[in-house]
Amino acid sequence: QVQLVESGGGLVQAGDSLKLSCAASGRTFSSYTMGWFRQAPGKEREFVAASGGSTYYADSVKGRFTISRGNAKNTVYLQMNSLKAEDTAVYNCAASPVRLRLPSIYEYDYWGQGTQVTVSS
Repeated sequence: QVQLVESGGGLVQAGDSLKLSCAASGRTFSSYTMGWFRQAPGKEREFVAASGGSTYYADSVKGRFTISRGNAKNTVYLQMNSLKAEDTAVYNCAASPVRLRLPSIYEYDYWGQGTQVTVSS
């Protein structure tokens, strides 16, 4: 019923840009915080960015990545500029009912299947 589907990943060179999309369906997500996470091989999943009552970014991507939303179509985007090899990971979008503050990773109820981003140097 509820689905989050990511797209836009691929293989790019360091310094290039890439825009990820997340299409959510099955319910209205306008009152949800939407977040992006990533997981590299051998590492734990880490927070990247979120958009709810406010916008939040991990220090590692601040100034390079931009999160945006189109609430009418339950969509969320992640514009990634100046990509580095260390950005290589599977990127997941997720939705949390926590709206007025940054949710913890444990407060996201819905997760997409993930899209692979590979940055070659």
